[in-house]
Amino acid sequence: MKILLDESVPEPLSQLLVGHECATVQSCRWAGMANGELLRRATTEFDLFITCDQNIRYQQNLTNQKIAILQLSTNDLRRICAAISAIQSAVDSIQRDEFKVLEIP
Repeated sequence: MKILLDESVPEPLSQLLVGHECATVQSCRWAGMANGELLRRATTEFDLFITCDQNIRYQQNLTNQKIAILQLSTNDLRRICAAISAIQSAVDSIQRDEFKVLEIP
C-alpha cells in the first residue's frame, strides 16, 4: 500500500510501517498545502493518508473521498511507537474510501 504521512505525523512512522511504501508531505514538496488540495493530489498517487489533524473530518467534506484516511489521536512519537501494532493493524484493514480514527493511549 502507498501511504502519505501528513505534516502532523512524525516522520519516523514511515520506518515502522512494515510492508508499505511511505512518503511524507514534505518529501512530495506539498508542505503547507491546504488539506482539500492535499487530499485531491494524494488521491491520484496514494492509497492511504495518515494524519494527526483532529479537525480534518470537520474541515473537509470526506463524503465520496477516494482515499482512505487514518486519523491518529496523537503525534507523540513515544506513544505512536508503543502502539505500532495497533497502527499496523488499522493500516492493514482500512478500506479504500474509509475514514478511521485510531485512539492511541
